[in-house]
Parts: sequence; C-alpha cells; structure tokens
Amino acid sequence: IFSVVGFVLFSNMTMSSDQADSIFYKIPFIGHIKQLVESSDKDLKGEDNDRINILLLGMGGKKHQGGYLTDTIMLASLKVSEKKVSLLSIPRDLSIPVESGNWTKINNINAFAEFKEEDSGGIAISQALSDLLEIPIDYYVRVDFQGFVNIVDELGGLEVEVENTLSDPSYPIMGQEDNPDYEARFEHLYVEKGIQEMDGELALKFARSRHAAGIEGSDFARAKRQQKIITAAKEKLLSTNYLLKPQILTGIIGELKEHLSTNLKIWEMIKIWKDFKDVEKESISTKVLDNSANGLLYNTINEQGAYVLLPKNGDFEEIKYLVHNIFEDAPLEKKQEVKVENSTLEIRNGTWINGLASRQAVDLEKYGFDVIRIGNSSLKNFEKSIIYDLTFGEKINSLKVLKEKTGASVSFEVPEWLKQDIEKDLNDEQAPQKPDFILIIGRDADSTQSGMENPER
Repeated sequence: IFSVVGFVLFSNMTMSSDQADSIFYKIPFIGHIKQLVESSDKDLKGEDNDRINILLLGMGGKKHQGGYLTDTIMLASLKVSEKKVSLLSIPRDLSIPVESGNWTKINNINAFAEFKEEDSGGIAISQALSDLLEIPIDYYVRVDFQGFVNIVDELGGLEVEVENTLSDPSYPIMGQEDNPDYEARFEHLYVEKGIQEMDGELALKFARSRHAAGIEGSDFARAKRQQKIITAAKEKLLSTNYLLKPQILTGIIGELKEHLSTNLKIWEMIKIWKDFKDVEKESISTKVLDNSANGLLYNTINEQGAYVLLPKNGDFEEIKYLVHNIFEDAPLEKKQEVKVENSTLEIRNGTWINGLASRQAVDLEKYGFDVIRIGNSSLKNFEKSIIYDLTFGEKINSLKVLKEKTGASVSFEVPEWLKQDIEKDLNDEQAPQKPDFILIIGRDADSTQSGMENPER
C-alpha cells in the first residue's frame, strides 16, 4: 500500500511547466525532483525482460514484539507490454533454504539481516526469494504497521469489499501483551460482510487478523484480505484528489520518511506509476500460496518444534512454474465457456514424475476450471492422460476445452479402482465435493507441458 501511495505522491511531481507556480511546487525540494524526473529516460530493472518484480513487505516496527519479522510478504510483478499486474502472497511460515545450508522461516530473514546491519533486511529477503524462485527481484518496499495506519487515515480511510463476515475473538491489543489479566490482552474484532468504510486502525486489523472463525481464520485468508486492501487503496487514490491538497501531501511525505524503506529511486516510482496507474481491476491477478487441497504447500512441525509450511512435492519446482508462468492466460471465450458451466476439476498424477499435476492445475485454472483437489493416482502406470467425465456429457463445453488443452482421451466409464478412491474421498469429512471431471495425468504430459526450461522434469 505504501508502494501505491509513493507512486501517486511522486507522479504529481511531473506537472507541466505552466503549473510551476502552484502551491504544489512551493513544497521544498519538489522542483529539484521534477528536473531529475524530466531528464531521466532510463529503463526500469526488468523492463528489458517485460517483467518488473517488486517485493512488498509489512512488519510490526520498533514498537512491536518481533517488530522486524515480516508479517506480510507479497511479490508484485508488472508486465510492461500488456499493462498487467500479479500479486502473489507468500506465507510467513514458509520454510526455505538459505546460504548457510540451513532452512528457516522466510519471515525471519529480514530480522536476521537487520540485527547484523540496519536497513539491510529488504535486500536480504529479496535476494533469498530471487535465488529460490530463479527470477530477478530488483526492488522492495517495506512498511511498518504505524505508518500503514497513519497513511490510511491521511487519505480519509478506505472502502473495502468484505467477502465474508470476520469474527475474531482473540485479536491482540497493542501494549497489552503482558497484562496479568490474560483476557484483557485481546479484543473481539468483528467486521460485517459487504462494503465497509475502514479507518487506518480497522484496515490494519482486517489485514492482520489470524484467529477468526470459519474460513477467515487462516494466514491464507489473511493474505487475500491484504490483497483486497491494496485494491481498495488503488481505487481510493484514483477516485479522489486528496493528494493535490498540500496538508495531505506533507503528511504523507512525513509518514513515508518515518515508516517506509525502499530501494526504489524517485524516478523509478514515477515511471512505474505513470505506466500502471490506469490498470483495470480485471488486469490484476491475485494468488496465494497455501496448503489447501489444490495448494502447493503442506504444513508440518520441524525438528525445532515449530509450525512450518513446505512444498508438497519436496522441492520448489511447482512454485517456480507458477511464478514463471504467472502472466500466461487463456483465451477469453474459452474461459467464459468453462465459467458459465461452473466446472470443477480434480487432477491426479498417474506417473512417478513429480509435479505434473500441480503444473497442469496452474494452467487449467486460467481456463476457468475450479481445481478442487490435486493429488496422486493410486495407479501410476498411465502412459497417456485421460479425462473421466462424471457429468456424463452435461458440461460439454468444459469437456471440449479440457480435452483440447490437455490432449487427453475421454471416458464416461469410471473404472472400479477409481470408484473406490472417489468413495473413500467422499467419506473424508475434510475432502472437497465430488468433481465434475477427474483428469489422470500420463507420461505424455511431461513432453507437452510448456513452461520453465527444466528438461529433466
């Protein structure tokens, strides 16, 4: 959100020369920045590859316990040629390998670096993720909680679409962490479903809540709420003229100086804002790495007794595939055909080749399929992929798209072994509903799937 604010703030410094007498240019140092911007014709890092990667980080700050642990980690990628944006939320409990050869939770990296050298955390976590995902992450923006609250208040609050009612009876009250009365350490946070007006404090609580009842009570639901906050900030900034008011502008400048850390130069902020300020909501894709039935992660307890998340297939190849292909999209007409039929899909790997099902899920979700489960087939001898149609032809358009995309054969007869697997899954209370289609991936998919250059996989 600070990244958005920064872009808007500094984009207003590019007014034409006949506006130079306005109150805006009477703010100290603005004129010098304007000259710097107008003389710059450089490319942003990543522009030559048609992808600019910016790591967005949120942390508690000096007044919070564990204030340098990154509570929010989000990879924002900008596709210059098509004016598209993707937001990938990375859970703070994800355990990754670091240079020492050890594994650590990703949210610790910023804190470890800051302990060694002040203001080095943003670069450290950017480099760690860059090495892990094998993509360049040249920029970062890091903000602390108080700065977030103050900026939202400077803007007059945000209008946020609340997808599900949020009821968290255990939201921690800042400053009450050591209260002898244990119950007094918490408040009941309640946010009704629908469009809600939020000041800075409520927006922060909405973005941070971790113990809500129902589907909102996870880090992954929280990541989705954080993405909603960013979208709401963009809408607010584009629909108002608050930033043309000197008192608002000077207030934001103060907050940026006090609570923001970034390696973006002023001209880079301006250029990004100018190029992407008109991006439509439909051109912004959001994704959360999670441990759901169709997710790429699973949760476990490590040797130190800590809760961690790890990649399901034992390595990060499927996550890399997702990141490298984040902007690949399906033809609109195909996507609409599938969405109209509201088709659900289960994908099973029928080979011993790791990652085929996960990669296929990444591709098929872009065609509008609701992939409700990814797993392994109990049989592993499939040479050719096959689609089992459990609707018996009722969703013919979706079946056509699925067959065309995968090259798989189609069967309306479900073999006995698969019937038993389906029945076993349905008896599991935590299993998803019965899918419309089950796609068994065969060895032929290994040679047809496009994506990262990784021939041995």
